[in-house]
Amino acid sequence: MLRHAIAPSARYTKASNDVVRHPRLNSDAKILLLYIQGLPGDAICKPLSELARKLGIKGRAYQKAKGQLVEHGYVHEWRSQSEGGRWLTEQLVVNNPLTSEQARLLLRETAPASAPTGPPPSTRFPTVGEPTPRAAGGYKPVEDHSDKTTPHPPSEPESATGPTPTPTPQTTTADPAQLTRAERVLLSLRHSRRELHLGVSEAHALAVEAVKWFERGLSESDLRHALLAERPQEGVRSAVGFLRHRLIQKLPEPPVQHQPHERPPLRELVECAGPGESHVFRPLFGESECPSCCRAAAPTEPEPIPWRERIAGINGTPTALPAEA
Repeated sequence: MLRHAIAPSARYTKASNDVVRHPRLNSDAKILLLYIQGLPGDAICKPLSELARKLGIKGRAYQKAKGQLVEHGYVHEWRSQSEGGRWLTEQLVVNNPLTSEQARLLLRETAPASAPTGPPPSTRFPTVGEPTPRAAGGYKPVEDHSDKTTPHPPSEPESATGPTPTPTPQTTTADPAQLTRAERVLLSLRHSRRELHLGVSEAHALAVEAVKWFERGLSESDLRHALLAERPQEGVRSAVGFLRHRLIQKLPEPPVQHQPHERPPLRELVECAGPGESHVFRPLFGESECPSCCRAAAPTEPEPIPWRERIAGINGTPTALPAEA
């Protein structure tokens, strides 16, 4: 394949290759994101659906494109209720994927000072977990220089608040194999829900609580389903706090230990009172003779009458024996 491209000198949008080459965004989602990125400042006050209609993206196509952008962190929405009871929807579109917590911090920093400030959407509901230190304040996108040949590598982005403290691993006596299973389940949650992304040290610290599920007879599939079920409407502010809360609060009861069935004690041996040589047996219901002597003393049943004799007796005719050949 040959390629000939002329870089425009004006009226162009600088797009990230992470967006253009994203394997899980369809063409509608990419075009909508790039279109919004190139809009002037006075045009971004319109809702996302109205901007999509100008591109001909409507109905199910729009819902699918928007769902992909929300899933991968390019679009964030919050609903809040004003003092008059009217519901408002705030939308944030970014060209670099952000978590829900990073998006809220960025919205607070970029909101105009004259705009009415209300409680953030997450404060209207109880938040699970412990508060975490600010990790994404002052977020600034880093330009991608992977397509350029430079003598020096690109500099790493500096955090405004310093490195995030690493949770201290808890000392435990759990089986190392069980801890490894628990860490594998916790680290795999990010593939189903992006907001539950954990670091290795965070997963190691939470594995102590997750092992208790295995000790109570649950499988890896049961643990994963319990941690992913019932997605909160307000989102997850802290993946560590949210998962720790679920691991502790939804821990099932320990299995009931059934007592083994106790066999009745054996009866003592007694001497049989029947005829014959002296011998002992173990009675079941207080009998004085063993089963063999009881069967020997029982009256013998008469031999059954042949069917020919029974028919002859009924008809009153003598029995005729068959002639020998």
